[in-house]
Amino acid sequence: MKWIRRVLVAIAILACGVLIAAFMTALRSEHPVGFQVARAIDANGQRLLVGVWYPTQARPRPTTLLGPLLMDVAPDGPIAGRDLPLVVISHGNGGGPGSHADLALALADAGYVVAAPMHTGDNYADQSAAGSASLYSGRNQQLHATIDYMLGDWQGHDRIDPERVGAFGMSAGGFTVLTAVGAQPDLRLVAGHCAESPEFICDVLRHAGSPLLQADTPNVVGVFLTDARIKAAAVAAPGLGFSFGPHGLANVQVPIQLWSADQDRNVPYATNARLVREALGPRVEFHAVPGAGHASFLAICGVLKPPGICSDPGQFDRKAFHATMNSSVVAFLDRNLPGQGSLR
Repeated sequence: MKWIRRVLVAIAILACGVLIAAFMTALRSEHPVGFQVARAIDANGQRLLVGVWYPTQARPRPTTLLGPLLMDVAPDGPIAGRDLPLVVISHGNGGGPGSHADLALALADAGYVVAAPMHTGDNYADQSAAGSASLYSGRNQQLHATIDYMLGDWQGHDRIDPERVGAFGMSAGGFTVLTAVGAQPDLRLVAGHCAESPEFICDVLRHAGSPLLQADTPNVVGVFLTDARIKAAAVAAPGLGFSFGPHGLANVQVPIQLWSADQDRNVPYATNARLVREALGPRVEFHAVPGAGHASFLAICGVLKPPGICSDPGQFDRKAFHATMNSSVVAFLDRNLPGQGSLR
């Protein structure tokens, strides 16, 4: 039976090693950050899970898992500060609240309250709405419901300045954020584009059997609400840019920070970010990221490195890039959401 004992010892040593590595690579911030999982109510009366980060004076601990990520935060710690700005984050297709956890930590470290909804039917645990005609308008409305919840019902809502609301989104989340600040897509353009210039989203919609790929599909995509409470937005690799057509971005009046990876094979610059950049002109602060791929905008990976999510082209250094990008997003929002709140 000695071999069984040796195997158990080896497993225990391996487990300890993984735990130590996880603690060493946990996402951290300079100042204490609180975290909790809240539940908003969407337009259909369904519960909407929301990850919330915020400034606190409680002691953080590397004990909170969000998907594969370990965070050094104070779970349910008391919120610190007053008149704090709010940033909502919209994840991409199949993502979740942890998709941009390092950015959320950086924002909370700088004095922001951050709320990241888990988009219903379009997240890593539930793909039931994938490809539906109303998926994208539903995402738009869920972002709106998240702001409603954070300003009206969240336990720390009285600490938030409702005049200082910003947003961040990546991929489908970037599209969602753009619609929330006034962009009006024409999803009837999807079928023609995918027939002539197919890209990754076309493959996703085809796999899901989406009615959006049928040229004669009735316009049942739902309503895209403009949320005037959002005063500035940062978007990375926004998808479905071609669906805005020649005038779909005309009503976007807030400052936009736009990021694009030059090795992005999923959301090509030419048919997405370029169109947004050209339509918005001087309202855009544009950042091209040499060597980056689509997934490079996702949170820094820890010990667990799911393929696809944690893969970058060549020798691209995601950790170094995120240090730059996160500080740039914070600086952009600081400039465009000015106020007298208790920021660090």
